[in-house]
Amino acid sequence: MRRRLVVTYLLLLCMVLLALAIPLAVTVASRETDRAVADRLADATRFASLAAPAVRSGELDALTDELRRYQELYGIGTMLVDQDQRVLSVFGSRPADPAGAIRGALAGHQVGSPETLWPWTTEPLVVAVPVSDGGAVLGVVLTVSPTDRNRRAVLVVWLVLAMVGAIAVAACLTTAHRLAGWVLRPVTRLDAAAHEIAAGDSAARVQPGLGPPELRRLSASFNEMADAVAEAMERQRSFVAHASHQLRNPLTVLRLRIEDLGGGLDDEDLRADHEIALEETDRLADVLDGLLALARAERGQQRVEVVDAVSLTRNRVQAWRPLTERREIELVAVLPDERLPARMVATALDQALDALIDNALKFTPAGGKVEVEVAARDGGAEVTVRDTGPGMTEEQRRRATERFWRAPDAQNVDGAGLGLSIVSVLVEASGGRFTLAPAATGGLAATLWFTS
Repeated sequence: MRRRLVVTYLLLLCMVLLALAIPLAVTVASRETDRAVADRLADATRFASLAAPAVRSGELDALTDELRRYQELYGIGTMLVDQDQRVLSVFGSRPADPAGAIRGALAGHQVGSPETLWPWTTEPLVVAVPVSDGGAVLGVVLTVSPTDRNRRAVLVVWLVLAMVGAIAVAACLTTAHRLAGWVLRPVTRLDAAAHEIAAGDSAARVQPGLGPPELRRLSASFNEMADAVAEAMERQRSFVAHASHQLRNPLTVLRLRIEDLGGGLDDEDLRADHEIALEETDRLADVLDGLLALARAERGQQRVEVVDAVSLTRNRVQAWRPLTERREIELVAVLPDERLPARMVATALDQALDALIDNALKFTPAGGKVEVEVAARDGGAEVTVRDTGPGMTEEQRRRATERFWRAPDAQNVDGAGLGLSIVSVLVEASGGRFTLAPAATGGLAATLWFTS
């Protein structure tokens, strides 16, 4: 954006400079031409006045001596022609085609050629003046002047104009760059604040009072909008957290009542319905727990601590081992011998491992294997959970962290679709990374990375 503004300013300046410099350059060349022509006309007119009696009487010696000295002194060639266009005397260089100038002078006109002395041309300046006596044209006096000095004078003025234009362009470039920076500084801050908010920093704001009045108002409006969005999101999280917490107690009471009702049921169908009702209350409890954990994680106000990733992972693997043995799934921990510090929000790794191991066990068939590996990588601690289940497609991995999203082939598997969402939020709140990729074993590899 700044580059476009600077280019626009420069284009406008160049157009103005060209509109001024081109006519001025033409005027300078025309003025130098007029000055040179006026000087040569004065000299040629003087020679024409001397030539009239000499041509009429035929005594040309004094005139030719005058023309010779003039050529020797100034280096300007001369030519004297009678009315029949016969050359009476010539000194110095002759024009390449004097016929046009001679005819014009014989017609009674003063002739100068070329009309303008441009720096890129080399032809001499030819001036022709009629020799008149009593109204009759007796001949023509021509002067042939070199124009190198005149053209250099024009070129010097043009170079001065070009230097002034270059200085003006350089000054405009500096001024335009600073002006564009001043104008666009609020836009840059707006862009940075928008990216920070998109990255999860809801407290990012734009410094007010920068730039022109229109952008100041835009900055103020952006800050007001960000405040309103942050407040709305906080109210939403608070509502979810409070609603989940308040619904947990009546749901517990409801489950107890349903359990009590099951004691006196003799009919097989009623007992089956009773079991389904208990399973649904358990599923609803899982949903409420997930929503509550997600709301707490999204607040971004958790305490950050440094923990031993190896020790925590070992404890979580031990806690899940009884369940894996009942399901006939091998649970393997690949852990280094030394401690591996990891910086994260409180309980982030515990909850993330519980969710990932739970997911792995749900989709790994009996006789399969779930591997949990901890390693030092990229200056931090990396924890990977791999399984030998069916895995996910690229599209499924992309959508896996969406809330309540479940793969089409996993609709009959227990869960609320919140586990990976909670993992993603906890890892992002800790400043880490969470990725899903195909495992070498054919299943899914879920990787957590935390800074040390």
